[in-house]
Amino acid sequence: MNRFWPTEFAEEWDRPGLQIGTLGGEVSGVLLVVDVTLGTVREAIERGANLIISHHPFLLRGIFSVNEDDEKGQIIALCNRERISVLCAHTNADSALGGVSDVLADVIGLTECVPIQFGEGAPNGTLHGIGRVGGLSNPVSLDGLVQRLAHALPATTSGIRVSGDPDALVHTVALCGGAGDSLLTAEGVTASDVYITSDLRHHPALDAAERRRLGRGPALIDISHWAGESLWLSRARDQLGGVFSRIPITVSTLSTDPWDFVVIDNREVSQ
Repeated sequence: MNRFWPTEFAEEWDRPGLQIGTLGGEVSGVLLVVDVTLGTVREAIERGANLIISHHPFLLRGIFSVNEDDEKGQIIALCNRERISVLCAHTNADSALGGVSDVLADVIGLTECVPIQFGEGAPNGTLHGIGRVGGLSNPVSLDGLVQRLAHALPATTSGIRVSGDPDALVHTVALCGGAGDSLLTAEGVTASDVYITSDLRHHPALDAAERRRLGRGPALIDISHWAGESLWLSRARDQLGGVFSRIPITVSTLSTDPWDFVVIDNREVSQ
């Protein structure tokens, strides 16, 4: 994992690496997930996988008890009882070449990609960093780009939200897998025709939309956080499988998108 997604690429606040279990344990099967939940742990048990590799850290912020009446305590206790270890690759997998943002760039056909924000300490001059900016060999309309994303991403209740003219022609795209509204004013984003990310909040998105109307910013595409990052799991499986061919490595079939249904104009619309 550290070869593909070096932990030194992680942000200072992040918690990549081993979170449950022991590095001395023997691995007999791996399940790749975006999130560690009771559902994905039970899926690992059913599949006979004793290692879960997650994108999101299960323990990112401090907890003060392992109480089995709480969700964290229940999951930790279940993992310990079933001898399941948990490893994660988070912002180090976001930043690395071939990581989360690169996979998202690949599915929409971006070329000559560079990070929105460059990381430091890249070995042998390798470029790494948060997000990607690239171009489309054949420009498409904003609506065409959204349809391309809709075809590539797993379906979710929240779908895809868009701010911009559907007929506007798209040449350059900035994107950031996961929550990326902190990059809305980054130079690579403001210079692009479109910015794709997740979890855009009202006020930053509104300000960005106003800048776009003044000709100083991109259209916005807001995709499901889970859906956008889930595409990376298959790439990670292929990378790890190329090294550990005798260990079953599978991708979770469960959606950990938290939303169950949406109501539009008083009509319930669910997936």
